Amino acid sequence: MTTAGTGVAVPTVVPGTTAPAAPGRLGEPLDPSTAQTYLDALGRWRHDRHRELDQLDQAALASPDSAGLTNDIALSMALWKAVSDRYDLLVATWDAGRVGVSERERMSSLIWGRLDATIDPTLLAQSSAASAGLTVSLPEACRLSDALASQLRVRLAIDPSSAEVAERLRQLRAQMERIRDQVDLEPPGPGQVEAAREQARFGRRLKEIVEKVGRGGDVGGMLGPLEIEASRFERDLIVHAALRRQAAGKVDQARALRTDLELREGALQKMVDQCVAAVDPSPNYAVPDIDALGPIPNTPATLDAYLHRLHQVSRAMTHAQDAYAKALAELDELVSRLAGYRAKAQAMGVADDPDVAGVDELTRSVLARRPVRMLIATRMVSLYQTCIEVAQRSSPAPRGESRGGNRPGTESR
Repeated sequence: MTTAGTGVAVPTVVPGTTAPAAPGRLGEPLDPSTAQTYLDALGRWRHDRHRELDQLDQAALASPDSAGLTNDIALSMALWKAVSDRYDLLVATWDAGRVGVSERERMSSLIWGRLDATIDPTLLAQSSAASAGLTVSLPEACRLSDALASQLRVRLAIDPSSAEVAERLRQLRAQMERIRDQVDLEPPGPGQVEAAREQARFGRRLKEIVEKVGRGGDVGGMLGPLEIEASRFERDLIVHAALRRQAAGKVDQARALRTDLELREGALQKMVDQCVAAVDPSPNYAVPDIDALGPIPNTPATLDAYLHRLHQVSRAMTHAQDAYAKALAELDELVSRLAGYRAKAQAMGVADDPDVAGVDELTRSVLARRPVRMLIATRMVSLYQTCIEVAQRSSPAPRGESRGGNRPGTESR
């Protein structure tokens, strides 16, 4: 595949993915079954969107309009990171289903509370899609990410999956419904009237395209512009809704940010406890105590300083979360490596070799302890790999060959 107008080959972009609908509402405990379903779907969305953004980034670098795409690419990646971090906190709080009412209430707040604390304000300020201090929930961040990715795909003239026109029409219909819901959230007045008029115009254009498809016409040149304009309009509606909430006042902003940090504090502490119990050594970052910040002030001068401290705490939490998540991922990677080596030993027929079997048993014993001593475990897995290689070299040669490869009855001269 090539980007339009460049002739430069780029990887085929993975199919465009759409974020799952979020369950529940703020302040109400999540239903366990819907929570599990949502986490599974959000995890797949996170994985697919990461691949998609990596490939869109490559396509953007090869595009003649690379500079004009930089800000939206950066914001898309920042949104993905914010959603990914929040997903990790949700998974830690979920704890494989071992949750009570308080944990399910916390999950609801993590989903429907403000997410902007984990988004770098400088990226928001630089992008045409938003401004500094944007306040969005997890579902809004996902929808904004969907809209930005859709717009980038069309601007780069990349068909994400070489799908049939019917699939693109299906995605446009779903987008029109999201736009309709977002227009309903606009405050009554001229702005809502204008937004409703724009929504109706998009609906008419989509209807014309569907009718032309029904007549067997070519709509390739009509779909792209509609996809770009609809994605931009949806993105702007989301941003405007977020900015209206922000304008409610700095006190409300500080209160919401502090509430979000308190939620993250509880979820992060659970992740820390899991990490400390699982690996040794574990990272040594303290979970910031939000109560130490004191009460929220009510004067503009002190509020700015207080908000600055809240953002500092947010960055510290993100740094700590990254470190603990990495430590847990390293343990998972070791377990996966050992499983792969054990499968290799079985396939090569050396699993019952005394050295291989002995090191295998000892390595599994080391990984079964809690906390796992990571330095020892890492070296044991490497030792197990070495034992397999040595046993394979030492195994008897196939019948009919000597170890040097000579046939019986011959000698090397």
